[in-house]
Amino acid sequence: MQLTITGHHIDVTDSMEQYVKEKTAKLKRHFDQVLTIQVILEVQKLTHKAEATLHISGNHLFADATSNDMYSSIDLLVEKLDRQIMKQKAKKKGHNRQQATELKLAVA
Repeated sequence: MQLTITGHHIDVTDSMEQYVKEKTAKLKRHFDQVLTIQVILEVQKLTHKAEATLHISGNHLFADATSNDMYSSIDLLVEKLDRQIMKQKAKKKGHNRQQATELKLAVA
């Protein structure tokens, strides 16, 4: 898995980079077909925004989160991405399961 972290109007510190790496490692644990993750950390006037694009086999997922603290934004971002990954994983499993059921019915 390739992870790219960039900052927009912010210098990404080593602690921020390490925090993002720890949080995104949990995503790979749930779905091992994550190819690349691009994370952009941005500071606006009073808010901190984190956004990410995930490239998984056959699809792209995008999420963003905004809060008053960068670390909270990263937490919210990872939660959103985790929900999207679980939904994507359920679609794949459900689709394959349906085909297997249809095959059993066709054979019988």
